[in-house]
Amino acid sequence: MSITLLNPDGLPEIDVYRQVAVASGSRLVFVAGQVAWDAEGRTVGAGDLAAQVEQSYLNVGTALAAAGGSFDDVAKLNVHVVDWTPDKMPQLLKGISRAAAKLGVTPVPPATLLGVAALDVPDHLVEIEATAVLD
Repeated sequence: MSITLLNPDGLPEIDVYRQVAVASGSRLVFVAGQVAWDAEGRTVGAGDLAAQVEQSYLNVGTALAAAGGSFDDVAKLNVHVVDWTPDKMPQLLKGISRAAAKLGVTPVPPATLLGVAALDVPDHLVEIEATAVLD
């Protein structure tokens, strides 16, 4: 595996991500921000943050598989959520959990969560981009 995830002493241990990813592969994969579109470009889960997070993670998984990788190869995630407030965390975690179950992984690479005013279209509530390293 090309990614080793760490929670170093002296930094808080967070359940949903690790603080550090050490990459040792030779190919970088940059996945464009994925939103809650199905294969036909229709928005999945309009108005439902958990459903959109789930679909966005599944789309990242599809993109990684096309490059020969998986969430095990992800060194960094960036998650952009429209009008973020901490009370949305349970819905975010619910969507991640459902996607993880479907993908058969525990997606816990280092991550940055950013609140944004808007995304590409009004129906989209979340966008997730990934950087992966493959052997």
